[in-house]
Amino acid sequence: MGYISVQQAAQKWGISDRRVRVLCEQGKIAGAKREGRSYLIPSDALKPADGRRLRGRLVPQEFAALFARIDSLKEELDRRRPLTAGEVKRLQDEFLVEFTYSSNAIEGNTLTLRETAMVLEGITVDGKPLKDHLEAVGHRDAFRYVQQLVADKTPFSERVVREIHSLGCV
Repeated sequence: MGYISVQQAAQKWGISDRRVRVLCEQGKIAGAKREGRSYLIPSDALKPADGRRLRGRLVPQEFAALFARIDSLKEELDRRRPLTAGEVKRLQDEFLVEFTYSSNAIEGNTLTLRETAMVLEGITVDGKPLKDHLEAVGHRDAFRYVQQLVADKTPFSERVVREIHSLGCV
C-alpha cells in the first residue's frame, strides 16, 4: 500500500493542509498514521465527509423570517448583476464619502457628511477649519493610493505603510 503526504492529500481533495491534519488527528482518515511530526495517508483513502456543516437541518423558527428576507435580498442582488460601470463608480464614490466622513469624524473632524462630499468634489466649505478640509482630501488620496496598490499587486512593506501614512497626515 502506498502513502501520500498531507500536502498531496490536501491538493487531491481540494482542502487545506491544516484541515487534513485536523482530520488525521481526529481519526477521520482511515489508515492514516503519524510518523514523527507528520502524517502518512493511504493513497487510496477517501476524503471524509465534512461534518462541520449544518446539512439538512431545519432553520429554527426564530430565524426563519430573517433568512427569508436575506434570501429575497440575495435574489434581488443576483437579478441586478453584473453592475454596470456607472453603477460601480457611483457605489465607490458613495462608499468613499461615507468612509472618509466616518474615519475623520472619529478623529474629531467637524465636517458633516454633505460637507465631506463637497470637499471631496473640490468645493471649499465656508466656516470650517482648513485642517478639516485637508484631512478629508488626504484620506481620499490615501484610500485611492491603497486601491492602486491592490490593483498593481504591490507587496506590503514598511515603505508602503509610510507612504500611505504620509498621504493621510495633515
